[in-house]
Amino acid sequence: MGARVRDHDEVVVVSVFDRAPDDRVQVLDVDGQLVGDVPDLSDAELVDLYRHLRLARHFDERAVNLQRQGRMGTYPPLAGQEAAQVGSAFALADGDWIAPSYREHAAVHVHGLDLSDILLYWMGHGAGGWDTDANVLPAAVPIATQIPHTTGLALASKLREDEAVACAYFGDGATSEGDFHEGLNVAGVFDVPAVFVCNNNGWAISVPRERQTASSTLAGKAAAYGIDGVQVDGMDPLATYAVTRAAVAKARDPGDRPRPTLIEAVQYRFGAHTTADDPSVYRDEDEVAAWRQRDPIPRLERFLRETGRLDDEMVDDIEASVREQVTEAIDRAERTPRPGPEAMFADVYAAPSTELRAQRDHLNRLRDRHGDDAFLKE
Repeated sequence: MGARVRDHDEVVVVSVFDRAPDDRVQVLDVDGQLVGDVPDLSDAELVDLYRHLRLARHFDERAVNLQRQGRMGTYPPLAGQEAAQVGSAFALADGDWIAPSYREHAAVHVHGLDLSDILLYWMGHGAGGWDTDANVLPAAVPIATQIPHTTGLALASKLREDEAVACAYFGDGATSEGDFHEGLNVAGVFDVPAVFVCNNNGWAISVPRERQTASSTLAGKAAAYGIDGVQVDGMDPLATYAVTRAAVAKARDPGDRPRPTLIEAVQYRFGAHTTADDPSVYRDEDEVAAWRQRDPIPRLERFLRETGRLDDEMVDDIEASVREQVTEAIDRAERTPRPGPEAMFADVYAAPSTELRAQRDHLNRLRDRHGDDAFLKE
């Protein structure tokens, strides 16, 4: 991907990696008008990208409702961040790896994780939230711990001389953690095929971006590690796709550039940090309303309609299929048998330790004496 500039009446294509960190890449403006080059996606692929945005938004709404109804545990909403997740995940190959944080429901689904498995994770089921067949690591709730994992996956790929690229997702708050520094530093030193997508949604729970760092951009931090950094409009799905695709291509075939890339996708989370959070305590509603004007879904829809790729009938069909898909996923998740209490002792170590066996035996004695219902009383 490149930006077109005119030099003495000649059009010169400048690599996206040669842009200044504050030169934000954009393909669609907030009104869905074209301001950059449309990426090399077919009409069907563009409509499919739009469908995934709609799917992510509806899934998110239903998941919040499930939590409010007591059918699921604490859940981190993603509304507003669909474009960065779907657009970037579209740019990955099936054999590439994703190391998500706890909010990348859309990205991991695009990469092959079933929606019901995502729900199971937030319902407290140990089998949910990851799939090695889909090359998706478990969601990382501790901040930034998935970044060194991504560097390790990418280093393994380089040593094996295979084509896999590892992609990490994390928030702006993660850039204040040591794991961010260590992961990117090692990635730069060993020149590994990795892409680091920072979903800069403006807030690390209640801490605003300007309190995280004095750096003018997060993308600019890449220079300290000797890798490329790019800032992109994270609410523009076409721009995030194009930038990530360029980063993935460079990771596989770097030429004279470093393989790793730090992508700062500037966006906004419309809802709470999690369903246990009250953002009205620290955010102004005028700020939220202003960012809603950049909503990626109507933005892409306007572009697709105005270019003849989408019409009312197609939108209605997409809406119906999205609702059906999410309903089926919820049904599958809620029909899945829940593990018994003994499951908490499994897979902690390769073989149970003496202490772990003692704890398990103690719990079983209590269950025999009092019955399982005693543990469920409020």
